[in-house]
Amino acid sequence: MAKRERSVIYAKDIMKITGRSKTYAYGLLKKIKAFFSKDNHQLVTIDEYARFHGIPVEKVMEYL
Repeated sequence: MAKRERSVIYAKDIMKITGRSKTYAYGLLKKIKAFFSKDNHQLVTIDEYARFHGIPVEKVMEYL
């Protein structure tokens, strides 16, 4: 069975990518939501995370 691609990034993923704490990861998600004018209940996509940091999506996907 092929690996399923997902489109949402979670705090645990950010912790894995950056090597930072859970507190940092949740704070970063909050900043990204504010940057893209999202409500609290809305999720952050991998594409939005990559655009926020100015890195290619492919590079982010290597860690997921």
